[in-house]
Amino acid sequence: MTIITDITKIDRTAWAQFVQQSPTATWFQTPEAYNFYISVPQQLRVFGVAVCEGTALRGIVVGFIPKDSNPLIRYFARRAIIYGGPLLAEDISEEELSALLKALTDVLRRKAIYIETRNFCSLSAWEHVFEACGFAYVPHYDMHIDCANRETMIRLIHDSKMRQIRKAEKDGVRIVEASTAQEVHDYFVLLSRLYRQKVHRPLFGEEFFQRFVADKRGVLLLAKQAEQVVGGVLCPVLEGKVLYEWYIVGPAIVTWAGMDYANRNELPIFDLMGGGTPDMAYGVRDFKQQFGSYIKKFGRYLHINNHFLYTLGTFGVKNILR
Repeated sequence: MTIITDITKIDRTAWAQFVQQSPTATWFQTPEAYNFYISVPQQLRVFGVAVCEGTALRGIVVGFIPKDSNPLIRYFARRAIIYGGPLLAEDISEEELSALLKALTDVLRRKAIYIETRNFCSLSAWEHVFEACGFAYVPHYDMHIDCANRETMIRLIHDSKMRQIRKAEKDGVRIVEASTAQEVHDYFVLLSRLYRQKVHRPLFGEEFFQRFVADKRGVLLLAKQAEQVVGGVLCPVLEGKVLYEWYIVGPAIVTWAGMDYANRNELPIFDLMGGGTPDMAYGVRDFKQQFGSYIKKFGRYLHINNHFLYTLGTFGVKNILR
């Protein structure tokens, strides 16, 4: 068994094949995602570890530590985020997974206050291994929409949302794929306003979104009315499997744009990602359910490297952003 802490040493073809075989595959753990992460070094501090048996890949973890422009947030929110959770072989052994997780925590021990995997598929079969390695399971919802059958997809949309979609279309709102830097800029202006006024959480800078679109890492679907951008959704794509709703702003027709794109491009699942925690009311979850989405209880795994700074940062960052 071999541990790799320099992810650039992994053969990209073997990595891509591993994505096709892994039952825990998500776009966020692909070579394409890694290439995107490292293309915005001013936004992200990227890390990655892997475990191999001979020449065979057995597990990969890729993630990043966001670099916020605000020095206080940058210090107190040093969080290592692993979107999608680890990429694992179906028959990975407990020993191999333990070695992978230990290598991950060793690499990040002094770099991040905490490590968080945001799971987009079930890792319940390995929960005891995560816990043995110091990762606590945190209940958290993910939201999926089945887009394989168009008639069923449309039938499950709540009447009020369908009325909003039809009204927007009647009012001249059309959906286009972003193709210019100005369109991405206009989308970013709307998104940053939403995060500043309502979400109250850190947001990547504009270059993050410009690079995603310029490098064709997925698709940015825009809602435009009289040539003005009124909403949009940034969507990575796991070919043949999943469309992800990463960053969204705007009216109901923007969510419909993602559903329609997934259906037309034979992507059976539109993953709306965050659905909040089970013990708290969450308006965003209620909104997403009105499009026929259903809850997936994939949860998250949390490993805290510094409990004092974690507690201080959780409280402090929210207040800084308000």
